[in-house]
Amino acid sequence: MQIPKGGGIPPINTDFFEDLTGDISAAAAEPTDAIGQRVRQLRTAKGLSVTALAKLTGFDEELLTRIERGEVHPQLGTAIRLSKALDSALGRLVAGPGDKPYAVTRRRQQRVVARSTSQKGQQKIYTYKSLAPEVRGRHMETLLVQLEENPNAETSIHTGEEFIYVLEGRVALHIGDDYFELEPGDSVYYLSMTPHLIGGLGGRATILAVVYDG
Repeated sequence: MQIPKGGGIPPINTDFFEDLTGDISAAAAEPTDAIGQRVRQLRTAKGLSVTALAKLTGFDEELLTRIERGEVHPQLGTAIRLSKALDSALGRLVAGPGDKPYAVTRRRQQRVVARSTSQKGQQKIYTYKSLAPEVRGRHMETLLVQLEENPNAETSIHTGEEFIYVLEGRVALHIGDDYFELEPGDSVYYLSMTPHLIGGLGGRATILAVVYDG
């Protein structure tokens, strides 16, 4: 359902989510270059050069080098393409391999696993917490994501499926040839090969995202 730009009363009481989401930016975090380190480790373990990885992913060598150095923090679509090229699950790349058959994550145990930036590394696009990083062999990644406004970003296309549920704020969604404005309680499910772009609308927004990397 497309939401009128004028907005309206949220369909649910958003106060319910205050303790769930908290301040993502203030939460405990891994070093911001953790994903870059994992990319380097997986690449070298496979005996791939940066040039070879660039050919497999279609990314520029300069971008890959900056990701490995922690100068650019990849968006989820970029991380998924890297995980496929490196024969690694998305969860292992984003949050580590995990070592348990299940995970119960208390609110205070949630941790920021990455902060995504533009390809030049100059603009923060979103920050996300992994809600079950301890589970080994997982095929889904469940994330709390704090979105920033990002009107100049490019759409993302990658394998897999995604489910988005808006918790706080308003979200601008470009998907295929359509545009939607989502409010708390709204959700969207899409195949990730559909061109898509999600960002905060009129400020920050917080979403629950479930990503299946196929």
